[in-house]
Amino acid sequence: MLPRPSDAAGRIVAALDTADLSRAEALAGALAPPRCGVLKVGLELFGAAGPEAARRVGARAPVFLDLKLHDIPNTVAGAVRALLPLRPAMLTLHAAGGAAMLRAARDAAEAAGAARPILLAVTVLTSLDAGALAETGVADAPEAQVLRLARLAMENGADGLVCSPREAAAIRTVLGAAPLLVVPGVRPAGSAAGDQARTATPAEAVKAGADWIVLGRPLTGAADPAAAAASIAAELPA
Repeated sequence: MLPRPSDAAGRIVAALDTADLSRAEALAGALAPPRCGVLKVGLELFGAAGPEAARRVGARAPVFLDLKLHDIPNTVAGAVRALLPLRPAMLTLHAAGGAAMLRAARDAAEAAGAARPILLAVTVLTSLDAGALAETGVADAPEAQVLRLARLAMENGADGLVCSPREAAAIRTVLGAAPLLVVPGVRPAGSAAGDQARTATPAEAVKAGADWIVLGRPLTGAADPAAAAASIAAELPA
């Protein structure tokens, strides 16, 4: 498995959120290590270019394959097995899929042995606030729901969690150092929040307990993505 990052730049996950594979490759060239630690292939890029996107990006850097798997246990296990040949460093699935689904994903991932991906359970999407959760039938505040799903995931085979920077400290308090924490919803000071509801600056996210921070538009929308990554890394605590 990918180890925890040992330097500031290694903490940065660059989200290659584009449907253009050529642009994704150009961004991968600009943001590959040592500028960032991990490159993210998410639903937009995977939907447009499929497994080839993970292969091409993976030739330059460890890949965070952010597909947020969520289905019945047998289907998710099959999806994990189908994705293992792409050798992702990280793979996401929704904690809300339940204990049996999480265990099935872990069992399937074990087929890759020491090269298996870090399994990250998504808790509550960073675009959701208390009102949006209530619309789905969840009466609790986001932090309470995140902690509930975090416990479920870590008890059933997840290696780590995806949470907003607002809940990272609470997860560390309750679950300690064990969960690997990947934190989206990170915005440099002065940046627009966009469609994110629960955000923090990169330094705040790391101080709260993030192992990796996910940055998309602040890097990919910059005139010089590599310089933007270096500027953010310089702000992170040691």
